[in-house]
Amino acid sequence: MWLEILLSVVLGLVIYWFVSWDKEETLPLEDGWWGPGQRPSTEDESIRPFRVETSDEEIEDLHQRIRKARLTPPLEDSRFHYGFNSNYLKKVLSYWQNEFDWKKQVEVLNRYPHFKTKIEGLDIHFIHVKPPQLPSGCTPKPLLMVHGWPGSFYEFYKIIPLLTDPKNHGLSNKHVFEVICPSIPGYGFSEAASKKGLNTVATARIFYKLMLRLGFQEFYTQGGDWGSLICTNMAQLVPSHVKGLHLNMAFILRNVYTLTLFLGPRFQKLFGYTERDMELMFPVKKKILYSILRESGYLHIQSTKPDTVGCALNDSPAGLAAYILEKFSTWTNTEFRDREDGGLLGKFTLDDLLTIIMIYWTTGTITSSQRFYKENMGGNFLTDKHHRVKVYVPTGFAAFPCELIHAPEKWVKVKYRKLISYSYMARGGHFAAFEEPELLAQDICKFVGLVERQ
Repeated sequence: MWLEILLSVVLGLVIYWFVSWDKEETLPLEDGWWGPGQRPSTEDESIRPFRVETSDEEIEDLHQRIRKARLTPPLEDSRFHYGFNSNYLKKVLSYWQNEFDWKKQVEVLNRYPHFKTKIEGLDIHFIHVKPPQLPSGCTPKPLLMVHGWPGSFYEFYKIIPLLTDPKNHGLSNKHVFEVICPSIPGYGFSEAASKKGLNTVATARIFYKLMLRLGFQEFYTQGGDWGSLICTNMAQLVPSHVKGLHLNMAFILRNVYTLTLFLGPRFQKLFGYTERDMELMFPVKKKILYSILRESGYLHIQSTKPDTVGCALNDSPAGLAAYILEKFSTWTNTEFRDREDGGLLGKFTLDDLLTIIMIYWTTGTITSSQRFYKENMGGNFLTDKHHRVKVYVPTGFAAFPCELIHAPEKWVKVKYRKLISYSYMARGGHFAAFEEPELLAQDICKFVGLVERQ
């Protein structure tokens, strides 16, 4: 007992020193060239309209591959505990081939204006949605929203109207946004790098240049998964341009508070854990350690040899669907592993899920999307400067209860020094904008309101 108290006191002093040591730093902006060959003397900076297109040949090739899929029968009563259950995969493939209308979904994708522009040698794709109407005297607030893996810009299609046209969707029009959703290089319709090293910091710089090219000197950012790190890096690179940073996931790897996990149940108040934190994190073995071991296999593969598994996934629509949709099952709620259908239709429709798959399939970008893990985590990633540089931009955080790992407010504040909004969300998991667009939109608006009252 006394040893635990002594350890807690020492740990408390270490935390106090770590948290109180405050040195404002920024990341160097630098520059890059990720296109093939040498950098030319000039680069075309025009912004070009773009449309998603398809063809009968593309669809027929897909259907032929689906028909030839070879599946291994699942073990009895295995549900989703061994990964994507092949009995349910048969139903998904049948729907994909016989009922899913890709041409119709292409029209859905083209509902919002798409564009491309060359930045650092890459054709960067983005959608740019302006408010259909503005209240008198209102100026729209530019908001950059960044996706992660295995998602895409399509994750934001349901939240966009809540932000750009809130009054007609049952929300207050006090804050109206102009939304820009780019595709990360190597994802979907954004060109993949030809050279090694394109990580989140380089992507943040590219997206910063995109916002400048669109005429925005100040803007808000929002992200989850890789998007949260890219938006964080933007705040570290150009804090004077980022008016506010809203996240639904936080990369807080170098955080002294993680040392308190095993003492948390005994010294909850000392370490600043709320009752909700305790529910979401403890017991540590079940909620964190076993969860990490169970859900991180893909991460090790993609951080070391992404091209190997990429060859298989890029050649097999059945394999691609199983690999990606399994994440939309367990990352939405880990308890969905106990269901025969993985709980996929609890939050999503097959049309929406297969549209995500089709964006990867038709562009052939599953391998390049996975390389993003290698570029960010394949080396000594914990020593990267951006992991230790703190953020001094006003920050809001939405803690969704079914996120893979819960980040308590105390943890988030260590890195995000101007955390002005922290919300325990009522429901939802990893794919916040896709799962709970209204909840996320409301929290973004609450955060922006706090920023503008400062």
